[in-house]
Amino acid sequence: MTAGSNHQLRRLAVLIAISLVDMIGFAIVLPLLPFYALRLRATPSEIGLIIAAFSIAQILSAPVWGRVSDRYGRRPALLIGLLASACAYIVFGLADSIWLLLVSRLVQGAGGGTTGVAQAYVADTIEPSQRAKALGWLSAATGAAFAIGPLIGSLAAHFGQTAPGFIAAGLCVINAACAWKWLPESKRKEGSGAVAVLRKPVWHTAAQVVVHPARPTSRLILIYGVGMLAYSVLTSVLALYLGAEFGTNEHTIGKWFFYIGTIQVVMRVALLGPIVDRIGEAWAMRTGTAILVFGLLLFPVPNSALLLALIVPCVPIGTALLFPSTTALISRHVSRSEYGTTMGVAQTFAGLARIMGPMLATAAFQRLGHPAPFFIAGGIVALVGLLAFQVEVEPPTVKAVPAPAPESPA
Repeated sequence: MTAGSNHQLRRLAVLIAISLVDMIGFAIVLPLLPFYALRLRATPSEIGLIIAAFSIAQILSAPVWGRVSDRYGRRPALLIGLLASACAYIVFGLADSIWLLLVSRLVQGAGGGTTGVAQAYVADTIEPSQRAKALGWLSAATGAAFAIGPLIGSLAAHFGQTAPGFIAAGLCVINAACAWKWLPESKRKEGSGAVAVLRKPVWHTAAQVVVHPARPTSRLILIYGVGMLAYSVLTSVLALYLGAEFGTNEHTIGKWFFYIGTIQVVMRVALLGPIVDRIGEAWAMRTGTAILVFGLLLFPVPNSALLLALIVPCVPIGTALLFPSTTALISRHVSRSEYGTTMGVAQTFAGLARIMGPMLATAAFQRLGHPAPFFIAGGIVALVGLLAFQVEVEPPTVKAVPAPAPESPA
């Protein structure tokens, strides 16, 4: 392994560690939110709006964060996002009304617009052939956080509502300090041609996705957004569904998120790389889409927690294949100077899905019955997922014939 590769891995390791701690804070409060809102007499539809508020703020801020990171660097954008999240968790801990829960989600969403910036950081530092693996490792931080965070939140909930929010805020402050000390800037200085690209209107790339949906980048962004719609349906009604069907509460919800998060980690750290090497990014995306549809449609079928535990893995397995592969394919179709903006636009469409998903899911849960959100999401992903089969298939990685001197990784 070369010195350059070691340097790339060190920077990626720091980014993954920072993303892990950031998402632990997010995962501490998210599973508890529906239970706290119900205690404040919120309806399922109102809970959906509170959950969606995060993405309403994120969708407005993500392209701006991408543009800021393209101009001024990834590091400042990530630091500001971490501090915004800390403020949001303090508000969550002090919330004694529905509107304060709403405010906490809005502030947190504004800071969460930097997700595309973290993906652009990976694109800056990792060569194209290794980006799907690297993005998988980055997204594995999300899976690990959703395994660890809810357990911390469920434990902290025994000490009152303020404890989970304050713990999450403290983690964010410590995380920002660590990022300030150890996370270097990844953005390279570009020539005048790149500056001209950056002077396009912020929403130019987003508009191109709608105006030209058949373009490869547009198609991939739409696939990414629909996959996020399905995942947001699950996360927004999971606590409500488990509470209504199996008596789960804020003290026991952590076990389910730990189960889902553990599967995500195993998939994205241990299995994603070999799968992508074997079948390629496009087929990994297609396979993930099919598994996700299967899991959503079967989710409401089991009538016992044990049987449900056999169906649940389909969702994290499907998204573990879908999201990193799609993001890696997107990065292949844009210039380096537009990484931040394009990843920000992808997060904008994902944000639209996270706005529609919770509101659609909770409204269907309240008005059409508990299984309805999963059937609706599965049907939508099945229809739009057909786009995945129109993406050009890149050739799988070809294994070299054994030679006297082993080759370095591609």
